[in-house]
Amino acid sequence: MGIKIGNAAFDVRADEALRDQNVQGAVPSAQERLQSVRLKAVGELDDWERWRDLGEEIRSHTIDNLDYYLTELSNNVAKRGGHVFFAETAEDANQYIEEVVRKKQAKKIVKSKSMVTEEIGLNPVLEKSGCEVIETDLGEYIIQLDNDHPSHFLGPALHKTREQVRDIFSEKRGYVGSEEPEELTQFAREQLRKEFLSADVGITGCNFAIANSGTVGIVTNEGNARLSTTVPKTQITVMGMERLVPSWEDFDVMVSLLCRSAVGQKLSTYVTAVSGPRLEGEADGPEEFHLVIVDNGRSGILGTQFQSALHCIRCSACVNVCPVYRHIGGHAYGSIYQGPIGAVLTPLLGGYEEYKELPYASSLCAACTEVCPVRIPLHELLYKHRQQIVQEEGLAPAGEKMVMKTFRTVTSSSRLYKVSTKSATVVRGVIAGMSKGGPKPIRGWTQSRNLPSVGKKRFRDLYKERKKGAGE
Repeated sequence: MGIKIGNAAFDVRADEALRDQNVQGAVPSAQERLQSVRLKAVGELDDWERWRDLGEEIRSHTIDNLDYYLTELSNNVAKRGGHVFFAETAEDANQYIEEVVRKKQAKKIVKSKSMVTEEIGLNPVLEKSGCEVIETDLGEYIIQLDNDHPSHFLGPALHKTREQVRDIFSEKRGYVGSEEPEELTQFAREQLRKEFLSADVGITGCNFAIANSGTVGIVTNEGNARLSTTVPKTQITVMGMERLVPSWEDFDVMVSLLCRSAVGQKLSTYVTAVSGPRLEGEADGPEEFHLVIVDNGRSGILGTQFQSALHCIRCSACVNVCPVYRHIGGHAYGSIYQGPIGAVLTPLLGGYEEYKELPYASSLCAACTEVCPVRIPLHELLYKHRQQIVQEEGLAPAGEKMVMKTFRTVTSSSRLYKVSTKSATVVRGVIAGMSKGGPKPIRGWTQSRNLPSVGKKRFRDLYKERKKGAGE
């Protein structure tokens, strides 16, 4: 699949989402619930802003010294008997993982939730090789059964109702129960338990790798990652190259920030630490461990004005407060990364030619920056994208260029400006009277709302009249 979802243009995807009653009902409800529990969780700490300062310091220091900590992590994983592979591209990562699976003659693979494996399009590659790949996160499991795409970092199936989930389970797995969440979850648990016990390879993502110990940290609420790392004989962890911290102390801070910001918990149900293959005398764990560290465009962000985007810990707090996401959901972004951070990160990884609309999918209200636990200035990065798209890349639409050129010409001439302001009332009346809501560039705006009224007299005229009246 890769980072891209679908081929439709952004405005088409957004229009579809605005007409989708499930999206319009499910997304606002989920946002309100997640915002509420987050506020309660962060309020329990004496000084949340100090915690944010610590998070920012840790992420900034780590990314500034990324080469050092990646080397330290790699060396420590190797010391514990693990294998490390640095993948420059998605193709490199997929090829390496496919080769490991082929050597193990694996037929069944269980996966815990992993955004980076979505990014590199791993599942189709393994399936093409003849492997059965089972997503074990409940949301991802639902999405996979329905041949759909994730719409949220933490809730991949957030856009689906419980009735839809019931129908998916019924059609694909013969489910005969109700749409009650407890019953649906119990059914999924029974289905997945068999898959864990018969899997040849387990694949996981990584929330944070701890550089000074060579440990991979995985944070979940379902326990599926723990089963994926202990039952199969071979385990593969795939991580973006920025997803690490220097020490266990730093890991402690980041997990606290992640859990409170993501789902309003003091601590996630499961925090799993994987430190290579099972050693002699240990009761469980894989016989073979592989860590695949993915670049896939990240190194190109280092040292640029967008470097702070790599500080992201994928908590989705910014997504949960975004008014644009609230209305269009996740699929409209056309990327596996949604919301404000998705609008920042996706053009950096996928290019402006494909994703130049995303930085404009924001009101620049700065709510995302305000809730980010590591203080990424998201609204500023979105604005920088817009500047680069227009000023450096020259990718502004032709119509927009023409309008702005005309605006500059008119406002640079006092005579033209006076004529334009005097004619505003007449022009507004003509456009409002058109059956289709005006010419094409503004039709989409006028069809969904009324044009604002324009005063019959300009402020300048009113001011002159008032001044004249006062003088008299």
